[in-house]
Amino acid sequence: MPEKTSSEDARLILVLGDQLSQNLASLRQARKTKDIILMAEVNEEATYVRHHKKSIAFIFSAMRHFAKALKDDGWQHVDYVPIAESKSGSLLGEVKAALERHSFGEVVIVEPGEMRLLNSMHQWQHELGKAVTLLPDDRFLSSVDEFKRWAEGRKELRMEHFYRVMRRKTGLLMDGDQPEGGKWNYDHDNRKPAGDEMQFPPQPRFEPDDITCDVLSEVRQRFDNHVGSLEPFWFAVTREQALECLDDFIAKRLPNFGDYQDAMLVGERFMNHSILSLYINAGLLDPLEVCERAAQAYYDGDAPINAAEGFIRQVIGWREYIRGIYWLEMPGYVEQNYFGADRDLPDFYWTGETDMTCLSEAIEQTLEEAYAHHIQRLMITGNFAMLIGTDPKKIHEWYLAVYADAFEWVELPNTLGMSQFADGGRMSSKPYASGGNYINKMSNYCKNCRYSVSKKTGEEACPFNYLYWDFLARNEDKLKGNHRIARIYSTWHRMTDEKKAAYRESAAAFLSTL
Repeated sequence: MPEKTSSEDARLILVLGDQLSQNLASLRQARKTKDIILMAEVNEEATYVRHHKKSIAFIFSAMRHFAKALKDDGWQHVDYVPIAESKSGSLLGEVKAALERHSFGEVVIVEPGEMRLLNSMHQWQHELGKAVTLLPDDRFLSSVDEFKRWAEGRKELRMEHFYRVMRRKTGLLMDGDQPEGGKWNYDHDNRKPAGDEMQFPPQPRFEPDDITCDVLSEVRQRFDNHVGSLEPFWFAVTREQALECLDDFIAKRLPNFGDYQDAMLVGERFMNHSILSLYINAGLLDPLEVCERAAQAYYDGDAPINAAEGFIRQVIGWREYIRGIYWLEMPGYVEQNYFGADRDLPDFYWTGETDMTCLSEAIEQTLEEAYAHHIQRLMITGNFAMLIGTDPKKIHEWYLAVYADAFEWVELPNTLGMSQFADGGRMSSKPYASGGNYINKMSNYCKNCRYSVSKKTGEEACPFNYLYWDFLARNEDKLKGNHRIARIYSTWHRMTDEKKAAYRESAAAFLSTL
């Protein structure tokens, strides 16, 4: 603990676990010799869903390293509360406790990324009897108000339209007012399946230092009943390490990232993916700096445009767009359930124990690494959950719990809107539903699976095949007017009654086993 301060002119700057940037708005206006930085590891934030052990360890270790970096940079009053010393278990409780240790006239906080926290903080001034100032989080490239202005009057909120606004705003991969290469989006070039023989460069891995080892011991003791494997722990936990990961990605994986970003291979957990999302979302990397590096690699001739554009689109397109959707649609968005789905999440989502190779690969990887790439999340675990009729709130809570890069602002719209179509098309023009053919095309998962992707019905058939048609059949009243899947319903209607019945009966038999 720092020495007691006693100045009503001082401010208490609360820094949250996903705000680990010295460019944070509250720190930019703070005074190193006078103001108090408060950081606290609290049980409430670690347990409101049963967060992955590795995710908790990453945040706590990154927080402790960030507090050390602040002290090394000359901040005189860094008040850090480790989980073992947190008596209250909540952020508000730790601010109240700080009042007993320090005298200050105001609490300053950059707005949190989750509505539950923001709503709580709006009440803090009354609770504390102190002024509480909430600052906008300007680490994002689009403000909440800017997104709301863009969305106003639009019936459909399509990411591609917003993405073009962001490209023009940032100037990334722009030639004047037009996109480099003459196209805004090179996604069509980014759907190549990877061959079994392909080799991928290893991800940077960092040996835990003393700070991280202490955190691992705490997490092992306090959160042993949480999901996932704690070790081996190899994430970057400082800005310097995160920058090493960025350098490594730009040099070794970005050149081939575009071509194979949708591909999946047994045993290949990271392929050419950057694994930078958790560092960006925690604040260790700035979204614009990573995009500028990708763009520069293209201009230097070190990466093709489809790779640079595809990566940049994920950051200034999807990431910014998803955040805008969250603040535009909440608080009611979490209750969206367009299909009225009510099935529990199958138990194997917590164990990986299933004969479906694609699901076991994606889930086992998730439980061990707290990571899976976007196609594994969307077209394997998400697609399956939607096809069987899982309650969207339950799959949302699973995604929020198991991934180290998952904060509600980014995870919730991706799950309810894009993955589960629970908003009825507010985000996506059609459900991201597929049978086994897509998985077979984009992966080698089907080669040694206990189920046959070539069989459409019966006990030996790939469950995705009959579940896909069962999903379309039971939701026809809600989807038949969707122009993007009209041809699929035409195919369904041309089937014989016997064939339709075989699909529905196979689905019913399989669902009864869940």
